[in-house]
Amino acid sequence: MKKQLIIFLWGAVLIWSASVRAQQAPQAFSLQQSINYALANQPNLKNAQLQNEIAQARIGQIRSAGLPQINAGVDVGNNVILQKTLLDPNTFGGGGTQQITITPGNINTLNNGQNVVLKPEFVENTEPLPPTTIAFGLQYAGSATVSASQLLFDGAYLIGLKAAKVYTDLSQKQLQQTEIETINQVTKAYYSVLVSRERLTLLDRNLDRLDNQLRETSEFYKQGFAEKIDVDRLQVAFNNLKVEQEKAKRLVALGVNLLKFQMGMELSQPLELTDKLDNALVEAEIVANSNFDYSRRIEYSILETQRDLAKLDIKNKQSGYYPKLLLNGRYGYSGSSNSFRDLARFETQVAEKFYPNWFNFAFVGVSLQVPIFDGLRKKYEIQEAKLTLKTLDNGFRTLQQSIDLELNQSNTNLQNALQVIKSQKESLELATEVARVTNIKFKEGVGSNLEVITAETDLRQAQTNYYAAIYDALIAKVDLQKATGNLQK
Repeated sequence: MKKQLIIFLWGAVLIWSASVRAQQAPQAFSLQQSINYALANQPNLKNAQLQNEIAQARIGQIRSAGLPQINAGVDVGNNVILQKTLLDPNTFGGGGTQQITITPGNINTLNNGQNVVLKPEFVENTEPLPPTTIAFGLQYAGSATVSASQLLFDGAYLIGLKAAKVYTDLSQKQLQQTEIETINQVTKAYYSVLVSRERLTLLDRNLDRLDNQLRETSEFYKQGFAEKIDVDRLQVAFNNLKVEQEKAKRLVALGVNLLKFQMGMELSQPLELTDKLDNALVEAEIVANSNFDYSRRIEYSILETQRDLAKLDIKNKQSGYYPKLLLNGRYGYSGSSNSFRDLARFETQVAEKFYPNWFNFAFVGVSLQVPIFDGLRKKYEIQEAKLTLKTLDNGFRTLQQSIDLELNQSNTNLQNALQVIKSQKESLELATEVARVTNIKFKEGVGSNLEVITAETDLRQAQTNYYAAIYDALIAKVDLQKATGNLQK
């Protein structure tokens, strides 16, 4: 038994350790894979999808108004105090009471089965009687009813059905807009990590090269071929570059965490990027020569849908002047009794006999509701809806101008960034060559240590400028893709 328990515990430990290693293993993502992951896990996008489902639920509420409405109810109560009303007895029988006077002289003796003949004499009472209080109903009452109604015609409902489809399209487009914004953020964060990582690689190389120069100069100093100030200068440059390297590492880690955040990934999960910076630059040059398709902008499409909804809203307000026709029906039972026991057993006992105290009823009819005057409320609602439509029409002009400006600006920024890259690349090549030659001259004793440090400083600045230009070009590429409506998943 102990052996089996030990084997079980070791198995559980191995499974747990394997699970931990699997969770800590870096996940390799290309840019497209990062985008796909974000579209499936980004919290803001999930909320947008929930909003889309909420819109679908609202559409269902609109459609439900045209379906049959069926309700059932049971009502049982105790008429603690019965409602009373006054009844004027003078309204019956001409205002008086007729009395029959039978005199003995009018009675024939019953003889041999012959009939008795009565000759009444009526005496009219002309004195009016006071009102009489009468209570209707019994102490306990109940009812059970099933009612149903079906909308036959309603102009607002018909317009609402048309608006439901348009509203669905608007919800889908708003979801697409959130997806585009997510793609935009993930792409920029991904490019930022690529550039920072490449720059860190160059800093590592510069640090190794400067470390070699520092060790060589230290040896020259020990042998008397260099001054201590030369060693000190290189040591200061080395220390500064070391600090810059540590800063770059933290910036890379921060950029990776930002990318994880934009993707909706846990920050503790290791992440590895597989795309190359050179491929991204080639894509930037292709985008710079792409054509613009105005209809691809999601903002323009959303505004068109909102305009369609505004037109339907006007029609909906106008349909308020139309009549509404409904089919109604009710069926049920109602009962009453002087005791709750008789009411509950559906019959009333009188002497030895039982009598029913619940009776069914049914009603089927058509209800026509015709609006006549509402204090001009619908008139002003229609006026407001028309003004809203004019506002949306004016918004098209503003949006078109905004898109044109954004397109020109992003295109200019990308063209300038690509030109700056070419210039900075030439400067980087020159600075690299100057640093190489200066280092050779210093080793051969025909150059100064100050020239080496200056050349290394200029090289690092050229590298910084070059990668800053690359980052600007990549961001301008993303902005241009978004401006042209080509930033899609």
